[in-house]
Amino acid sequence: MEQRILGRTGREVSTVGVGTWQLGGEWGAIDDASAMGVLDAAADSGVTFIDTADVYGDGQSERHVGRWLREHSEWDGFVATKMIRRAAEPDLEHATLENFRAWTDRSRRNLGVDTLDLVQLHCPTSDVVESDRVYDDLDTLVEEGAISSYGVSVETCEQALAAIRRPHVASVQIILNAFRRKPLDEVLPAAHEAGVGIIARVPLASGLLSGRYTKETTFAETDHRTFNRDGQAFDVGETFSGVEFAIGVDAAARFTELARDAGLAPTTAALAWVIQQPGVTSVIPGARTAEQARSNAEAAAVGALPQSFLDGVRELYDDVLREQIHPRW
Repeated sequence: MEQRILGRTGREVSTVGVGTWQLGGEWGAIDDASAMGVLDAAADSGVTFIDTADVYGDGQSERHVGRWLREHSEWDGFVATKMIRRAAEPDLEHATLENFRAWTDRSRRNLGVDTLDLVQLHCPTSDVVESDRVYDDLDTLVEEGAISSYGVSVETCEQALAAIRRPHVASVQIILNAFRRKPLDEVLPAAHEAGVGIIARVPLASGLLSGRYTKETTFAETDHRTFNRDGQAFDVGETFSGVEFAIGVDAAARFTELARDAGLAPTTAALAWVIQQPGVTSVIPGARTAEQARSNAEAAAVGALPQSFLDGVRELYDDVLREQIHPRW
């Protein structure tokens, strides 16, 4: 699989990584064997990048990854985690060096490592992204050897641009998919110019772009696609990329037709579309089964997408989604 430099980390990562939010249980219960199977299949497919967070299952995801790392010491890869969402609010009041040390120490224990490859501020409030003190404290963690590099996972393009301007921010993680195109306007060009890596999350719009859902599809009560459709628990943009479910199902049906006209399965086309955007380092789809992990990795081998497909995706966004998505994030 193609490897790209992840911004200012200077490290190579695969163009398709694996997101592990689902290994924490917020996409429905998952057992230990299934979690290990997902990571096995991803690594066997050439994945060298795992993304997790300290709040996924209250550390369950990190612990799954840590166990897998212990059992696969030969794997030459890169693990990113996140912090600040353990606070009552991810705001400047809680973005202290004391908290940063406590959170990174907990993640190091969960993952079984002395130094974390990359720690990302996990969708904090804008005052955190804009604070000089926060970056000074993150620099201290680097100097102390707790972390090698740091980045910011953001909700909005404005936050992404603010983070990119910081001289030691290695990467920015942002929602990017065929239903969330705004980062193409300014964020990706700015990151490329600054040498900042771009990690694209929610690339399948919480599964919408797989083309498997109907308006009657239901999800488990513990699945954020049930309990966060209106943003009750966290930013609604994290669930179906902020698209109202029924509208998203119709849009996904149109996307599926475009993909099939291009000779591709919709999931493969959706991931390939992200990978092929200039400035993207890696895309991090989740997987609940080994089969899904292997299928996701196949997108890395797709050749240049046809112009007719690219034009169709843009037209779909402009016709159906731009008005409800572009002004918000």
